[in-house]
Amino acid sequence: MPAPPDAPQDIPSALRLAIDAAGRFRGATAPNPTVGCCLLDAGGRVLALDAHRRAGTAHAEAGAIAAARAAGTAGRIHTVVVTLEPCDHHGRTPPCTEAILSTPARRVVIGAVDPNPAVAGGGAGRLARAGLDVSLADDVPGCADLAARCRSLVAPFGKRATTGRPFVTVKQALDPAGSMIPPPGAKTFTSEPALRLAHALRRRADAVLTGSGTVLGDDPGFDVRRVPDHPGRRRQLAVLDRRGRVPPAWLEAAAARNLDAFAVDDIGSALDRLGAAGALEVLVEAGPAVLASVAAAGLWDEWVVIRKGEGSAPDRAEVRRPDGAVETLELA
Repeated sequence: MPAPPDAPQDIPSALRLAIDAAGRFRGATAPNPTVGCCLLDAGGRVLALDAHRRAGTAHAEAGAIAAARAAGTAGRIHTVVVTLEPCDHHGRTPPCTEAILSTPARRVVIGAVDPNPAVAGGGAGRLARAGLDVSLADDVPGCADLAARCRSLVAPFGKRATTGRPFVTVKQALDPAGSMIPPPGAKTFTSEPALRLAHALRRRADAVLTGSGTVLGDDPGFDVRRVPDHPGRRRQLAVLDRRGRVPPAWLEAAAARNLDAFAVDDIGSALDRLGAAGALEVLVEAGPAVLASVAAAGLWDEWVVIRKGEGSAPDRAEVRRPDGAVETLELA
C-alpha cells in the first residue's frame, strides 16, 4: 500500500482510503470479498492501510494490524475503519475480530454489513460485546455515499453468497447509430480511453462469458492488455456453443492467455458452473443475440454501455443497474 498521509484524517477520509485500497484488488480475491482497512490513532492520524489481496492471504484488518506492528505503532491503534464487517469465523485465516481485539482499538467503523445471511452481524456483535464502539458508516456524518460504495464493492460477494451465482456485468459498445458492428476490417470503433475502461472491467472479473458467434467472427483474446493485470491471474472463459461450432483447439489455445475455457449450452448453466468454481463476477462480452438473452432473462446486475462520440466528441459510458439508476462517465 502507498504510504498513508501524516495529516489527521476524519472518518470519511479514512473510509475513502480504505475503499481505494480495496478497489486495487477487485478481481483478485475470489472467492473472498474485496476489503480495505485503515487504522487511526486517537488523534485521527493514519497508522496503517491495507487490503485483502488474494484468498489465503491476510484479510485487510489483519494485514493493516501487522503493518502497524511492524512499524511499532500498534499500541496507538484507536479506530479501525473497514469497508466490510470483520469476520468472526475461522476459515483459511483466523477471525478478523480476534485480530482487532488483540489491539487497543476502541472504535470500529464498518462500511457494509456482511451480505452473507449466515454470518451477517456476527463480527459487529462480537466486537460490541467486547466493549468496542461499533458503528455503521451509514450512521456516521458524511459517510452515506461512501457506505454505498462499500456495498458496491462487496456486491459480487453478496450475489454469490445468496444465490450461488456470480455478479453479472455486461459490456456493450455502440456507435452513434446504435450498432455494435465495427467498420469493415476493424475490431473496434471506440477510443483508447474506452478500450482502457473495457480492459479494466475485464481485469476486475473472475470470468468472461461470450458466444460462439463472437469467437468465430472476431477471434477475441479476452486477456487484459490496456491496464496492468493482477499478477499471475487466471480467469475462466465460458463460451455459449449449443451447436459445437467452436473448435476444441481454440478453447485449448486460450490457456496460453491465462484463460480456462469451456463450452456450455446455456447461460444459466454457465453461471451455475462459474459460481460453483468460486467466481464472484463474470463479464459478458458477446454479440446482440447473447445480450438479448441476458436482458430478457433478467440475469444482469450491471450493464455498461460504451457509446462512441459523434464527430470529435469523446466517448462516454453509461452504467445501468436493475433499479433504473444510471451513471454517466465521459471517457477522455
